[in-house]
Amino acid sequence: MKVVLHVWRQAGPSAAGSLVDYEANDISPEMSFLEMLDVVNERLIVRGEVPIAFDHDCREGICGSCGMMINGAAHGPMKLTTACQLHMRSFKDGDEIWIEPWRAKAFPVIKDLVVDRGAFDRIIQAGGFVSAPTGSAQDGNAIPIAKQAADEAMDAAACIGCGACVAACPNASASLFTAAKITHLGDLPQGQPERMRRALAMVHQMDIETFGSCTLFGECQEACPKGISIDTIARMNWDYLFAAATERQGAEVGGTG
Repeated sequence: MKVVLHVWRQAGPSAAGSLVDYEANDISPEMSFLEMLDVVNERLIVRGEVPIAFDHDCREGICGSCGMMINGAAHGPMKLTTACQLHMRSFKDGDEIWIEPWRAKAFPVIKDLVVDRGAFDRIIQAGGFVSAPTGSAQDGNAIPIAKQAADEAMDAAACIGCGACVAACPNASASLFTAAKITHLGDLPQGQPERMRRALAMVHQMDIETFGSCTLFGECQEACPKGISIDTIARMNWDYLFAAATERQGAEVGGTG
């Protein structure tokens, strides 16, 4: 099959970018989207041109590295699918495909389709951890956890930090990502000691990183390749409001003393 690519090319963070057209000929429908880009890059290198820069790692839908906008949709047209799991059979012979990086102030472009998602790392560093010792695997497995809590925690822990939620959100909010990380720890007994402090710290860091505000538009849930529900955002908001009120009450009590 043959497709025409309109790819965002940008030499660096401060350089001007633009869409550049490429013809991808003799492409197998069984290729993944990233394999198709590999073929295009091999041909560019043979011609002495600079290959297209894009992030990738595991190519198994686990690492979250391969995020890109494909025809205006995060990760492309297939629901619950990362870009590396998308296959060329999802397109037709002769199709035109627009490929762009995530568009968000908090995700500055490094080069071409590669963006800096370090903001996610800093949100995790702010409070996405558990300090309660649980011992070895055997000891940890002995901790009784209600099935509903375990299921909710596992569902939230499926987040791979790809950034599709931010790219799809009209406000470029990172609420779904942050809420997933807060929920999967806060649902477990090991996560209770830092539960409220975690919500305050991670939401605060999310605001510092210049992500937009959440208006529960819901596009983040639709774009998420792991199907994480916006119910986690409600849980995050509850934890945050409770923690903020408790902190304020404690400050007032301390002040009167």
